[in-house]
Amino acid sequence: MLQTDFEQPQRRLHSLQGGWLLLIAFVSGAMTVASFAPFSLHLLALSGPALLFFLWLYASPRQAFFLGWAYGSGLLGFGVFWMHISIDKFGNVGTLLAIFITLLFVVSVALLYGLVGWCAGYMAKRYGPALALVLFFPLFWVIGEWLRGWLFTGFPWLVLGYSQINSPLAGYAPLAGVYGVSWMLLLSAAFLVLLFKGKGYHKAIAFAVLLLIWGVAIPLKDVQWTRPAGEPIKISMIQANIEQEAKWRPENRRATLKLYTDLTRANWESDLIIWPETAVPAFAHLIEESLLQPLSTEAVEQGSELLIGIPVWNSESGQFYNAMISLGAIRDSYYKRHLVPFGEFMPLKFLLRPLIDWLQIPMSDFTPGEKERPLLQVVGYPAGISVCYEDVFGEEVIQAMPQAAFLINASNDAWFGDSLAPPQHLEIARMRSLETGRYMLRSTNTGISALIGPQGELLAQSPAFEQHVLSGEIIPMSGSTPYAVVGNWLVVSFALLLLFFTLLHARWRIWKKR
Repeated sequence: MLQTDFEQPQRRLHSLQGGWLLLIAFVSGAMTVASFAPFSLHLLALSGPALLFFLWLYASPRQAFFLGWAYGSGLLGFGVFWMHISIDKFGNVGTLLAIFITLLFVVSVALLYGLVGWCAGYMAKRYGPALALVLFFPLFWVIGEWLRGWLFTGFPWLVLGYSQINSPLAGYAPLAGVYGVSWMLLLSAAFLVLLFKGKGYHKAIAFAVLLLIWGVAIPLKDVQWTRPAGEPIKISMIQANIEQEAKWRPENRRATLKLYTDLTRANWESDLIIWPETAVPAFAHLIEESLLQPLSTEAVEQGSELLIGIPVWNSESGQFYNAMISLGAIRDSYYKRHLVPFGEFMPLKFLLRPLIDWLQIPMSDFTPGEKERPLLQVVGYPAGISVCYEDVFGEEVIQAMPQAAFLINASNDAWFGDSLAPPQHLEIARMRSLETGRYMLRSTNTGISALIGPQGELLAQSPAFEQHVLSGEIIPMSGSTPYAVVGNWLVVSFALLLLFFTLLHARWRIWKKR
């Protein structure tokens, strides 16, 4: 029996001090960070969870909670520590308080990993370690990642599936999205533990399942889910590399606009030119006659179109929006819908208004847009638009499908300096291309601007923190991937149904004994 095979590790684990176990869990979480960009050691996303699964095998629910919390604290503590940069530089709170706020956020979000651990420990105690390992550990983890993606507006950063963008497991993304990739990875981790700790035919089963998971992924990665739907489009993306500290100073506005217009005029041969998020440090109505109308006329004369990031103020409502506006043959606009809490809007504003005034973060009181679908008409095609943080929500990006011929993400990662944030964000954007089978144009202020292919491949990228114009060609695409049709509900529904039938079975066993 598998349960007998696991008894020896149980005795060894309980002979260690609890503090050492927590340290091991914390280090395994920190180690998992290296599986994401820019390191991209994707197999560490397999070994980190596998080590945690081993620790969970015979832990009590309480012990498993703290082990999971320690793992999550290591993962997020090292993986998103860059958050303190924007809080420090632009939040007017000082370095020490910025670090404290970041660490408080990390340990709070890591509680979800603790909750996953508690559920894992409970199931291991109730159903035995072997069944819990291969069935419930991956199941609860994926549900936990999904919950993290929408609770309190969502923070789906460092979802394990992103780390596999360059691995064979990426082949599952067009089928089931990033959470499906996570599940396949976590199943692999579970059966890897079984391979090393099981005996006899259990090792053979584990080896066979691992071969199946990875063997199926390899041909899936080469499947072309979408098809070309037009002639190549030449594009240019303007990366002006303007420091965030200087961007909103009134005395720098003229120089900023001149830099963008000069770089644009040098690239009118492109069909589409894109400026990044809030490239224009002024409300649209203030520069309509002096900049927007002349640029629109010039774009038409040159046979090109221009897409710019700019804040828009509604004089009637007094609200303002983080917008992308197209200038050229057709004037169209998109208002960012999913805003960043505290950075772009203040939750419970009626209570926290003094905090807004104290933080003094530029443009931190946006209103979310109400457009039902994130589409914008450019160069004769509907494009799926996302602004900065919006592209981390795959279920929102696919709302543009199947109409969108390509994807555009305008971003500004200058908030986080020279940290892990820009390469991690680029990795996320690559996953969105792979999930939808669309080219992605990623235009940023300081980098990393990128041209991404429909299978998530990185076709071209700009150097970070340099002034650069990234040019290339894309092809409009049509058709849908399975994920673009069903979204995250394929994985989530399967996980919840599996959990439901398991609980139903448990109740049936109790009833049968009566």
